[in-house]
Parts: sequence; C-alpha cells; structure tokens
Amino acid sequence: MPLNRRAFLEASAAVGAGAALTAGVAAPAEAHEARPRPAKRYSFTVMGTTDLHGNVFNWDYFTDKEFDDKAHNDVGLAKISTLVDQVRAAKGEENTLLIDAGDTIQGTQLSYYYAKVDPITQTGGPVHPMAQAMNAIGYDAAALGNHEFNYGIPVLRKFEEQCDFPLLGANALDAKTLRPAFAPYSIHCLRTPHGRDVKVAILGLTNPGIAIWDKANVTGKMVFPGLEEQAAKWVPKLRSMGADVVIVSAHSGSSGTSSYGDQLPYIENAAGLVAEQVAGIDAILVGHAHTEIPEYRVKNKETGKDVVLSEPLKWGQRLTLFDFDLVWEKGRWVVEKAGAQVLNSNTVAEDPEITGLLADEHKKVVAYVNQVIGTSTAAMTTADAPWKDEPIIDLINVVQAETVKAALAGGAYAGLPVLSQASCFSRTARIPAGEISIKDAAGLYPFENTLEARLMTGAQLKDYLEYSAKYYVQTAAGAPVDTAKLTNADNTPDYNYDAVSGLTYDIDIAKPVGQRIVGLSFQGKPLDPAAQFVLAVNNYRASGGGAFPHVAKAQQLWANSDEIRNTIIGWVKAKGTVDPGTFASVDWKLTRDGVPVF
Repeated sequence: MPLNRRAFLEASAAVGAGAALTAGVAAPAEAHEARPRPAKRYSFTVMGTTDLHGNVFNWDYFTDKEFDDKAHNDVGLAKISTLVDQVRAAKGEENTLLIDAGDTIQGTQLSYYYAKVDPITQTGGPVHPMAQAMNAIGYDAAALGNHEFNYGIPVLRKFEEQCDFPLLGANALDAKTLRPAFAPYSIHCLRTPHGRDVKVAILGLTNPGIAIWDKANVTGKMVFPGLEEQAAKWVPKLRSMGADVVIVSAHSGSSGTSSYGDQLPYIENAAGLVAEQVAGIDAILVGHAHTEIPEYRVKNKETGKDVVLSEPLKWGQRLTLFDFDLVWEKGRWVVEKAGAQVLNSNTVAEDPEITGLLADEHKKVVAYVNQVIGTSTAAMTTADAPWKDEPIIDLINVVQAETVKAALAGGAYAGLPVLSQASCFSRTARIPAGEISIKDAAGLYPFENTLEARLMTGAQLKDYLEYSAKYYVQTAAGAPVDTAKLTNADNTPDYNYDAVSGLTYDIDIAKPVGQRIVGLSFQGKPLDPAAQFVLAVNNYRASGGGAFPHVAKAQQLWANSDEIRNTIIGWVKAKGTVDPGTFASVDWKLTRDGVPVF
C-alpha cells in the first residue's frame, strides 16, 4: 500500500477582522473599498535519478579504476548524495522530495555480487548496497525498472523489503488477480507556512518489455500492461484522493519508439505519450533510454497544459530538479509554474558518509573481480568490433557454440551444425595478453544473459542477418567512411547488432536495408534456405529483445540457467590458456559494391 500518508489538512482560512469603527462616526469612503490579499504561494523541488544500475562509487569494476569517459562524467550514488545535500540545504529539506525511475539493482559487479555471489536472499544475508545507500540518502520512492527482474522475483522482493521507501509499479500486475503486485503510488504531504499542506502523489510505471526480456522470471506470475492505459486509470484516482500535484516516475523513454516489433501491443518508450494523452499529470521523471533530457515539455491534448519531462543521465551522472511554484486558489493548491533542469555529478565530491558506509562491500567486490581465471597468448579488444570481425567477439561465439554442442550431444539434434550470435556490448572491453581476471570476462559480457539453443533454417538466418545489418548507415561506394558515424543507424544500439559465427558473408553498406547480405555461405557453399541449423543465442534475443525476425518463435532445443558471463569464466578456467589463433577467423566483412571497406 502507499506510504507516507500524512493527514491532509482541509481547515478553512480564518478571515481577519475588519478595522473597528468608532460608534456613530462615519468611516472614510476608502475604508470600505476591498483590498486584495496577497496570494498564498509555496514552492518545492522534486529531485530525481534513474538507471543507477548498481553504481554507488565513482568506480569502474570492469577496469578496476576510477570511472571516466570522454566527457569526464562521474557516476554513483555517493556523488548524487552530495548534490542532494546541496539542494536540501538551499531549498530546505522539508520542501524537497527525492525519487528514482528504475533500473537500480543490475549493472555493476557490486550489484551482481550481492545478487549472485553473496546473495541478499540467503538466510542472514547482507543488505543490498543499493538499499543501504538509497536509505541513507533518504529516497522517498522509486519506480521499478525492467532490470529489477533480471535476478528473479525473490531477489527483487528481498530488495524491496530492505528499502525504507516504496518500489512503485502501477502496471506491474499479479498474473492471476490482475491487481498491482507492488504499490502503484505513494503520497507525500509537504507542510507550507500557510497551514495548508501540499499533497504530492508519485505514480510509478514500469516497462511492458519485462514480459519479453525476463520471460523466464515473470511468465505466469506477473503481467505488464501499457503505461498510457494504467496512467489513465490511476491519475484520476490520485486527483480524487486530493493530490495537488501528480508526478509520474516512468521507466520508459520519451520518444514513442519501441523495440518490441509485433510481440507486444504496447509502446516501449511511452513517457511522452502518457504526458500527451493522460490529463492531470504535472511532471514525468523519465528513465530507461539512457539519454539526457534536462527539460522537455509536452502539451496535454485534453487540457492544453504543458507537462514537464526530464531524464537525468544514467548511472548517477545527473540529478534532475523539478521546481514547482504553487498558488492557493479557490480552496486548493494549483501549480502556477513548473520547470526542470539537471545537475552534473562531476561538479562535486563523493559523500564520505556513503563511501564509508559501503567501504567493506566495495573492497570485497574489488577482490572478487581481480581473481585470475587464466591467461591469454595475445591481447584482444572490442575497439573495432562494431565494424570488423574481431577475435574477442569470436571468443564469445566459440564458448557459446561449444557449450551448446556439448548440451545437445547424443540427442536428436546432435548432428546439426551449431552457429552462434554475439554482440559488442562495450567498445572498451579488452582481454589482456597474460593473466585474465574475472573483471576482464565481466567487461566483455556485462549483462546477465543466459544461453539458449534455437532451431533455425537457412532462409530465416538470412532474414536475421539482413535485420541485423540495418545497424550500419548506408554509405555510397567511394564516399569517405567515418567510423564515428558508420553505426547506430536509426538509433540501433550496439547490443542490437549481431555477428553470427559459422557462416561466411559480406555486408554491403552501399545497399539499402534488407538487401545487404552478400555471398552468404556455409562451409564454402551457398547457404541452403531449407537447411536446418542450431543457433546458440542469448535469452534476451531469444525472447524477442531487439525484435529480430524468427528467433522468438523458433523451437527451443535447450536452455541454460547460468549467465553466459559465468560460462565464459568457466571455459577460460578449464582451458587455462586462451589462444585466439585456435578460434579467431574473419567470417564477415563490410563491403561496398564488392570492395572491402577496411
């Protein structure tokens, strides 16, 4: 149920007595003229974060050093805590709220360690570092993100139990009762100097894609209807309950786009549509898209009023501030003005209270990621992997293919050739020459994906590759090639470009989308459209993530419950030495009219 429900005061304003008149003496005419009273006003601020993804410290566990990027951003809740303290000091803590828009407990080795290595679900287990940090900072509410479900519902429920604030999800419903499985909203009362509290409602909405991306964890347990539908149901209820201000915390981008294809009737990035279609919302804290939007205004179709949206940059790099100016009109508080901005966490130092609170947990994880699991005869990197067939991606594919072959051995499908798909998840991943540690493997495969085997035909694989090749910007033969502008066409992220090992093909980027795969062959012969293959594929893709054709409906031959990252770690441990010369090969390349680009 909703938390923080202080009694909402509805006491009427006392009317001051007029000036006393001396009996029998006429008052001057101007004394009878009405003098307008100054309007009662109140201002408050709602701070917001999103997509924290397990970041507490300004630390990169994949490189084991302080986080840095080209823009010199900083990350982590310790930095956010300092910004929050500054805002509370400036505005008055009683005039602020702090909320989050989801994707909290997955993303770093810190969060992974306390979900899988030393799990919070074990008897007498630890308190999750994100719960500890967010409790200490004083969050008031947080929406559920899709990555909250990556470790299964028991881990999420334990995290919820450890938080001193509600996890909100109005469209996260119990599959049997169709009632909210988490608190849909929370209500907070801010005391004003005028004796009339402001009642602020926070409505949490999460992403319907959870039904696809974490199918194994939620099927039969929870369902996730569209954001617009559920907002239209809950916002009027919140207004009828006396909410003066309604803020939506939505783990959904603002663009109106979707990666579902035809798998779901809902929009993935629906925050802008919610603002446009649902009356009664004052502001939306946007998440999921990992973009920075200081302020974005959407006009509501019904009321004609602007709804203010803001998305702070991921991992705690930014803090959104929604500033509200209210005026007392006709017996209630009304939003007179609202705006948003973001603060940059690289402008402040980490809060020593937060870093000190979690120093022991940090040290444990640093020791864990530095465990040596094997050696490599050569250095490998993903720097060029988005446009070249690189050995480091071949490493993922050989591990996956060998694992699937072993799993199918002796069965009905043991005689089929096994292919494998892999993506470049990070352009900074590297396997060094010499010792390989857990952090190296974790940096290569940062997601908690598991491995499956799906039955595909040659024709289906051709469609699959054509779809994948839309990742490249069409570039005419002879035109200059700038790798900084070559990829991510139509906003396709790196993780939605798949290279498939076991086949040989060219991608002609001079051709339009859908006509790019050239010379597709298997074992030196043109690919037979009717031939059957086993595709080793991660569960995100197999469940429909990225909307690749055929694979989600293909027959599942086998599935593993262990993360692919752990499978890679186990493979390296078993081999002892990784030699790219034994598995690396150039199976695909970019061309233009038959001429290689590189």
